[in-house]
Amino acid sequence: MEYRFEFDPVNKILLLRVEGRVTDESFTEGYWAVRKYSTETNARAGIWDLTSVTEFAVSPEFIRGLADREPAMPDATRRPRFFVAPAMLGLGISRMFEIAVEHENPLFKIVLSVDEALAALDVQSAHFESLVTARVS
Repeated sequence: MEYRFEFDPVNKILLLRVEGRVTDESFTEGYWAVRKYSTETNARAGIWDLTSVTEFAVSPEFIRGLADREPAMPDATRRPRFFVAPAMLGLGISRMFEIAVEHENPLFKIVLSVDEALAALDVQSAHFESLVTARVS
């Protein structure tokens, strides 16, 4: 899995783009990276773009465990977060996660594009700057 963080400093949106095969281990590393960069940037919202993921090799137990954790981006009741899920590959897994966490994370939503997430945030124009790129085995 490769991930890339970008940040829009004007709208304070953290964007995570994920590519390749996602496993329990790589997702865990990405989870902690989201915490780190959302805190460092003081992002007001987060978008996790999974449209370039080629395989979701995550276990149902792992998804349930994530639902029991504190959200990767702190202050879940005031910071909207969006999963941009590919329609065929990850939408079912993402929706399962959304249902599992909706009572504690009311601002977490599944969308089909980054543009849909930006529209939900009422952002007409975002200008993302690269923060970091990493590769996880």
